[in-house]
Amino acid sequence: MKASRPSGMTRLRNYFLTGLVIAGPIGITLYLTWSLIQWVDGWVKPFIPAVYNPDTYLPFPVPGFGLIVAFFALTLVGFFTANIAGRTLLAYGESVLGRMPLVRNLYSGLKQIFETVLSERSNTFKKAGLIEYPRQGLWAIVFVATDTKGEVSHRLSGGREYISVFLPTTPNPTSGFLLFVPRDEVIELEMSVEEAAKLVISAGLVSPEFPKKLPVKAPGKKSAKPASLEPAD
Repeated sequence: MKASRPSGMTRLRNYFLTGLVIAGPIGITLYLTWSLIQWVDGWVKPFIPAVYNPDTYLPFPVPGFGLIVAFFALTLVGFFTANIAGRTLLAYGESVLGRMPLVRNLYSGLKQIFETVLSERSNTFKKAGLIEYPRQGLWAIVFVATDTKGEVSHRLSGGREYISVFLPTTPNPTSGFLLFVPRDEVIELEMSVEEAAKLVISAGLVSPEFPKKLPVKAPGKKSAKPASLEPAD
């Protein structure tokens, strides 16, 4: 019996879905990139003198020029603050902000977040893991942050080692919960944090490949021969 061929509408729907899968991520990526460039240009270009702004001489705006200027400006700020004079000026500015009741809390919090996220020496979110949450028998993906420190570690220790983990929500992994979990209750995964984030965002639909590894034979041991199927005399 011959298998029935798909109808014309079925093939048309499959072609459409295939095109959507290919064009959707590309289109969204280009849209977000273009939106970021326009957002930076809108902030930076008004501060560029007209004599240095190419939009003054061209009949059309140059996209991305503000982003380039912002990149070089931030690089120069980092260069000047790397020497003694720059660090002294920065310390003086921070001391002024430290006298402002509301601004100092906002500045110190934002500075700590940026230093933690952008520091090359930070181990923030370098591993993904599994914990039982919200009850036993149910498992959730977490991002391992760091060892629990300070008063929280002192209050919880009780002879056990705790680590700080971030439990993201689906489909928005930027929101979630900070949990302090005993290290021995966290199952570390081999998948990267990026792969775990894709798994969370897709609600389990996009799962990274994990080839099943064969058990390794112990050295010096030979596998037992199968028993003979011939009848004994």
